[in-house]
Amino acid sequence: MKAKLLLRKRLTLTETCFVDIRIWQVPKPVRGSPHNIKYSLALVSNETCVLRYDNEAGKGDHNHLGHDEVDYAYVDLERLQDDFWKDVELWMKDHTQS
Repeated sequence: MKAKLLLRKRLTLTETCFVDIRIWQVPKPVRGSPHNIKYSLALVSNETCVLRYDNEAGKGDHNHLGHDEVDYAYVDLERLQDDFWKDVELWMKDHTQS
């Protein structure tokens, strides 16, 4: 089985912010992750990635908020997306004006 793209989406949130989501089902787990999902969910503001959930090989499941990187307890795709969108909402609330 080859990697299967499950979701590829880019959503504009404001003039300067967008979300880029890429999720694949892979034939075997990415090194460092116990599941067969490869993902990258990112919030970009003013051409800088300010929030990202990903599982790059060797690092396993983790997220980035600014320069901070912390482990992420992956449960399933629904929870991953819910957690990401909650963090997007918090970041937008703290960094954009109404």
